[in-house]
Amino acid sequence: MKDEDGFYYPHNLDFRGRAYPMHPYLNHLGSDLCRGILEFAEGRPLGKSGLRWLKIHLANVYGGGVDKSSYEGRVSFTENHLEDIFDSADRPLEGRRWWLGAEDPFQCLATCINLSEALRSPYPESTVSHMPVHQDGSCNGLQHYAALGRDKLGAAAVNLVAGGKPADVYSGIAARVLDIMKRDAAKDPATDPNVMRARLLINQVDRKLVKQTVMTSVYGVTYIGARDQIKRRLKERSAIDDDTEVFACACYAAKTTLTALGEMFEAARSIMSWLGDCAKIIATENQPVRWTTPLGLPVVQPYRKLGRHMIKTSLQVLTLQRETDKVLAKRQRTAFPPNFVHSLDGSHMMMTAIACSEAGLNFAGVHDSYWTHACDVDKMNMILREKFVELYEAPILENLLEGFQKSFPNLNFPPLPERGDFDLREVLESTYFFN
Repeated sequence: MKDEDGFYYPHNLDFRGRAYPMHPYLNHLGSDLCRGILEFAEGRPLGKSGLRWLKIHLANVYGGGVDKSSYEGRVSFTENHLEDIFDSADRPLEGRRWWLGAEDPFQCLATCINLSEALRSPYPESTVSHMPVHQDGSCNGLQHYAALGRDKLGAAAVNLVAGGKPADVYSGIAARVLDIMKRDAAKDPATDPNVMRARLLINQVDRKLVKQTVMTSVYGVTYIGARDQIKRRLKERSAIDDDTEVFACACYAAKTTLTALGEMFEAARSIMSWLGDCAKIIATENQPVRWTTPLGLPVVQPYRKLGRHMIKTSLQVLTLQRETDKVLAKRQRTAFPPNFVHSLDGSHMMMTAIACSEAGLNFAGVHDSYWTHACDVDKMNMILREKFVELYEAPILENLLEGFQKSFPNLNFPPLPERGDFDLREVLESTYFFN
């Protein structure tokens, strides 16, 4: 494909309405190497804002914590490393190989090459760039829950409101966990076995310990899942020698992390429970959960029991697996909250893609990461915020409940969960909503 002027990626929608490129080997959903090679067929001059976004993008793909600082901090990072950037672009293998220290080395190298070309040009702002610059949602599943629940505390934790620098939800939860553990550590060990565990863990609590649990909380992580995730982190660090003690500490840390999550994202928890309860009620009728996304796509959860069908021939007996008419009640319940949120993030991406196309922007997307030319990032940022507000100004949960009541007039569904008083329009002013 390298000699083509350009090519398109046809996409498939999965049953929830999330879009995936159909080509498996080289696509923008792929590894760092794939993303480092791919660029837009059309080039556009950087302009002043494009040059700034290219510098921010370099800091984002370099990672290592620098992508959590303010935009000014990221621009400074890039400007402080100009020598390394030029060296990486000129002598990627023979030089100091600074780009190899990045979290996404190939994307970093591609950005170094593009940025070097611009900065060496007599007119950096008129340099034509083909580079896709990404804007990523911060813990996007929780952003959707915070908007659904109009949850002020949750909204602030995942950058739905304006702030001087991006709020880091993982550090926020880690700080809460640490507070709870410090409280426990001060108690009398004779009355509570968790006191010793709290004392052992106080120096272990950081964003990395809780990150996976926070990320998967949106997908309904269970206590056992959280315990195993934290146990793996503790084992990697070899901080506690005794295996039995590691297990006990992981149990305690998982409970504490889920408590902190419940406090910080109360609305998310209650909406998740409500969705799960509705699915459980529907499954009692041996029916799958079905709903229509805000874009009008009908969704039916496909989870049914598998049966066996035997075919005897003169040579052998074949056993075929096939779906039966019996729905898997538990799977219908546990999968509904994440599937519902995925149908909403898919809707948000499609709405943004259509609006970008109408505004003349090139667009590529990966669920919660939206890409366009450096010179158009400001325009795309405005569009994606407007579309998010438009999506959540609709009565999404009311429509869902109404759909359930229409389909199952004989069933009683629980009342809608209470929601907070967060003003959705604050998202329009939030610098780091996607960043």
